[in-house]
Amino acid sequence: MNATFPPAPDAARPTPLIWALQAEKAGDNAQVDTLLEAVGLPVTVKRLRMRRRWHRGKPRIRAGLGHLDRAASDALEPPWPDMVVLSGRRLMNVALWLREQSRGRTRLVLVGRPHGHYEAFDLIIAAPQFRLPARANVINLELPLIVPPPAAIGEAVERWRDEFAALARPITAVLVGGPTQPFRFGPDQARALIALTLAATGGAGTLYVSTSRRTPTGVADALAAKLPAGARLFRWSAEASDNPYLALLALADRFVVTGDSASMLVEVARLGRPLAIFELPAWRGPRQLLARVLLRARALWPARLGRPQRDLTALHRVLYRLDLARPLDRGFSPPSDGAGVSAQLAEIRSRVLVLLEGSAP
Repeated sequence: MNATFPPAPDAARPTPLIWALQAEKAGDNAQVDTLLEAVGLPVTVKRLRMRRRWHRGKPRIRAGLGHLDRAASDALEPPWPDMVVLSGRRLMNVALWLREQSRGRTRLVLVGRPHGHYEAFDLIIAAPQFRLPARANVINLELPLIVPPPAAIGEAVERWRDEFAALARPITAVLVGGPTQPFRFGPDQARALIALTLAATGGAGTLYVSTSRRTPTGVADALAAKLPAGARLFRWSAEASDNPYLALLALADRFVVTGDSASMLVEVARLGRPLAIFELPAWRGPRQLLARVLLRARALWPARLGRPQRDLTALHRVLYRLDLARPLDRGFSPPSDGAGVSAQLAEIRSRVLVLLEGSAP
């Protein structure tokens, strides 16, 4: 069933039809939601599912729906939208197909990187790790559009308050991602994570380790084997109903987050909580060497290289510069007011409304 946000009460002109495309990545979906809530117009959410082959595979970018499980997805049918907002490579094909159906009238807003297809989108909103060149249709953000959900956090606090009250303070939340280009993250890194965390905390209080969707079983096993007495470990699974993540955001005293996860890093930073980043080692091989060469070349010659590689260390550097995080071997950042998004959202809202004016028939 399609979900719809409530309409803005001050919408004076005919209400445009806006679709938000959503797939399996919660972080991508949350950024789209944040953007559209700021725009303040009614939105229809289209929940889409990929065919098994494309759960992890990446289809060639072109207009089409061949990678979708149409039976498990929301219907895509006329009237075609005035605007489509999306995040993630697998949804780019759907957005391009929708514009074809509307004969070019539909405006496309992408949160993320265009993988070289800059001209295909009317507006591209990019986080610092994507290192996109300056273009008229690109807004380069200081931090991703990731905002902790206050209502959901409040509900989690009510559920978990008593259990957390029984834990020795301070509670150090260790939020664990998984391997992703260009980082290695195996059992050796898991053991180093626990050792460095214990050194940073002096062994005081309680370690509360929470894994995530990308955490391999071998990494979770290595974490479990190294945890001290009294520590807690949550092993993520799709069926788990006892995920403490949102409660940790509110109730933990300080945080260690693995450097592969932009979403967890930014959620903690926006709350202004003491944060340390466990920086993962990079893979060493021909492909990784080529990626590093391209990154350096793009910095020197940005206009001629259309497909910059993602660089999560760029996000780390922003967090360090703003004193919202520190490397784990240097302790934790101080508590702060966090990093707001209102100025970023105001600019995005203005650009989106201009695009909608241009899409009117």
